[in-house]
Amino acid sequence: MTLSLALTPADWLNLFVHYLSLSLLAVGGAITTAPDMHRFLVERQQWLTDPQFNASIAIAQAAPGPNVLFIALMGWNVGLNAGGLPTALMGMTIAMLGIMIPSTTLTYFAATWGHRNRELRAVRAFKQGMAPIVIALLIATGWILATGTGYDVRNWPIWAVAVVSALVVWRTKVHLLWLLGAGALLGWFGLV
Repeated sequence: MTLSLALTPADWLNLFVHYLSLSLLAVGGAITTAPDMHRFLVERQQWLTDPQFNASIAIAQAAPGPNVLFIALMGWNVGLNAGGLPTALMGMTIAMLGIMIPSTTLTYFAATWGHRNRELRAVRAFKQGMAPIVIALLIATGWILATGTGYDVRNWPIWAVAVVSALVVWRTKVHLLWLLGAGALLGWFGLV
């Protein structure tokens, strides 16, 4: 399902500025800002539908290459909803430039400084303190993706598979493909 939008230059600037600000919040990768992207693109602006949002993430994660491609797909879908191929290309470009420019610039300068000062106590403390924040942002992203696709929180088998999979990944060296295959089989037989 696509939407029919009429975006003004101010709307395109708003999209660019929103991605500029999200870029600086993308600690742990762009995927950690997906909940705020959902809030902005689907709930507030209504430039994307829930299925378009989820499909953008799913397709980009399944495709080879960097996982930041989901942002290009979201921009592409906003552009398609606003008028077709030229606007889709513009939406994709605006979203990618918005998310990439601040974070790559800041990362370059921070990494250069951090490498020069890696023995400082503050630098080590900062690195250790960021780990729980990244984990919390990833959990929030998983929650948005799971509940936005109609998975009911009371559907305990799905959540049990997710928890068991997380524990197996954390505590063992089992390859992720085995877990994906096991999840596919559980789904095939209708157990989850």
